[in-house]
Amino acid sequence: MAPAVGQIEGSVHVFPMRVYYEDTDAAGIVYFANYLKFAERARTELLRTTGIDQSALRAERGIFFAVRRAEVEYLKPARLDDLLNVVTELVHMSQVIFDARQSIRRGTEELARVFTRVVCLSVEGRPVRVPKDLRELFLPLLRSGEDGVGPPAGPEASVATRG
Repeated sequence: MAPAVGQIEGSVHVFPMRVYYEDTDAAGIVYFANYLKFAERARTELLRTTGIDQSALRAERGIFFAVRRAEVEYLKPARLDDLLNVVTELVHMSQVIFDARQSIRRGTEELARVFTRVVCLSVEGRPVRVPKDLRELFLPLLRSGEDGVGPPAGPEASVATRG
């Protein structure tokens, strides 16, 4: 498995990145769909940081994670050469899904909020339970006070600022 990028800070994962020319439109601001790419990279690195190798997961266990729902709220534009952090917080987990809120930031300034619902699927494309050992890896990353039981958090809840 490749080394992870980013780090766990408390119960959130922080993924540093830079905006490249390929990420921008003709005006030099980040093209709207690329915020979803930034969020996906951050979630992938969160998994890698916890020791989950997605290629091995699919090959050895016959399961993978897929985004079932994604919502983005755009607050301010990111620009060419900006240094950003994508802060990922798990806000709900059930037997099959987990919900993540992500904040894309330039310094302390929040530029976008992303909410994703991720489902565990078999290679046949059917929902399956997240294996217990993987659920246990995710538990320390659940938002403070969240027990993973009950209704999932919605996208309207804001991502907490961590210092």
